[in-house]
Amino acid sequence: MVTYNEATENLVWKALADNKRRMIVDALAQRELTTGDIVNLVPEIGRTAVLKHIDVLHAADLVRFRRDGRKRWNQLNPQPLKYICAPWLTRHIEGVTRSAQALKRLAETGENQT
Repeated sequence: MVTYNEATENLVWKALADNKRRMIVDALAQRELTTGDIVNLVPEIGRTAVLKHIDVLHAADLVRFRRDGRKRWNQLNPQPLKYICAPWLTRHIEGVTRSAQALKRLAETGENQT
């Protein structure tokens, strides 16, 4: 079990900062994939770059893998998303929701209730 502290939180956000890695996370959210499957998702960057992206995701504990013969099966570990990303997003969504509700009240009634 990984302890979620500032260092691991920073690894998760760094891992998710790259669009190719987010693409890999999105694909793994659908199903477990071999490394070859992931290479086929982003052929423009090549196998070596894909392996480096998977290593960054693995270091952030977002991806776990198991070996089956010569194949390496990669799977998403949703725990960092649950413990680090979801609370952060929730805080920001709640603020946007409050602002939208205040704007709606103002538009409908002309009153600003903060």
